[in-house]
Amino acid sequence: MIEPVRRFAPPENALTYEPCARWIRGVVAGRTVVDTCEALLVWEPGMPVPFYAVPRRHVRGATLSQAVAPPSGVTRAGSSFHDLHVDGVTVPNAAWSYPGAILADLVCFGWKDWHGRGMDEWYEESEQAFVHPRDPFSRVDALPSTRHVVVSAGHTVLADSTRPVLVFETGLPTRYYLPSADVTTASLTPTATRTRCPYKGVASHLAYEGTEVAWSYPEPLPGMAAIAGMIAFYDDRVRIQES
Repeated sequence: MIEPVRRFAPPENALTYEPCARWIRGVVAGRTVVDTCEALLVWEPGMPVPFYAVPRRHVRGATLSQAVAPPSGVTRAGSSFHDLHVDGVTVPNAAWSYPGAILADLVCFGWKDWHGRGMDEWYEESEQAFVHPRDPFSRVDALPSTRHVVVSAGHTVLADSTRPVLVFETGLPTRYYLPSADVTTASLTPTATRTRCPYKGVASHLAYEGTEVAWSYPEPLPGMAAIAGMIAFYDDRVRIQES
């Protein structure tokens, strides 16, 4: 297989950043503490996804102080970590900045999913954003298909469909979302696991013989309605054949 040659190759030792025209809000303990239409998306060297960087003047109703116990082994391109204080609540290492860099007047914030640091919630315009900001240089397309897809575990066929929806996401393998009517759902057990995707929303998971093998988006984000209620399988936990 031919190895791809990337059209845009970011530098290995420098920050890259891109203006973000969206209205960005970050919420902690029920209070909106970040409110801006002047954010940047910032990529650190070696990081596949961006962070929000916002002007310090757009951090409101909260204060930032030098981190008491900055995380060890995390340099973030020469960054300095900050604790966030709002309504008597302190979020350690919730933010960081880049002293001496062109971005020195901006501050970056993490997400609650990342080791408990960062905002409880983020919003882009009126839609909640999950996990990380959407990358403007990545695409996620959900396309109906007539490929024949068979999913099996050992000698057991878990799904057989000729009406999948194929999801193509930049940098990731093709995912096959299958109608639940074409899946042997009696063999699958719902689990308590919930995962979040910035492009698709909140996923619930399904197990086969005690191992989580599949997931589904009952109520995907706008733009991904084609996969609502459909079931996709981990290709490293079951066998997926298509023709």
